[in-house]
Amino acid sequence: MEPNNPVVKLCAAGMEAEGEGRLADAAALFMQAWDTAQGDYEACIAAHYVARRQPTPEQTLYWNQVAVDRAECVADGSAAFFFPSLYLNLGMSHETLGDRSAARFCYEQALKYMDALPEGSYSSWVRAGVARALGRTAGQPAPDKE
Repeated sequence: MEPNNPVVKLCAAGMEAEGEGRLADAAALFMQAWDTAQGDYEACIAAHYVARRQPTPEQTLYWNQVAVDRAECVADGSAAFFFPSLYLNLGMSHETLGDRSAARFCYEQALKYMDALPEGSYSSWVRAGVARALGRTAGQPAPDKE
């Protein structure tokens, strides 16, 4: 991600606010990033962060789905490295709402994109999260996705 991108800057400021316990400020900065986003690439980034500060699990699910949907629309493949994290979060939303089979499907999708992650601590964290999620949902039938 380009650190000077306006959407990335707003999301980074939101993360800083979140870290300082200024959750309302963080939510406002993430929404400002969404409002600023131009194109699917920026929209998937912004939606990913907007999902973090939602008041209900249903709204979190909605924004996590928006993030995945917008990333899927990025035609040049530049969003591929987002998919493991995006699908992990989407799966967690489904799991929180009790739909373990939909969660399992998302975790399996995250696994498909693992090779797109660059090596490093972030990659290790996402890989571990997906492995734990797959363990929690082992034996769940996949939903019909056509």
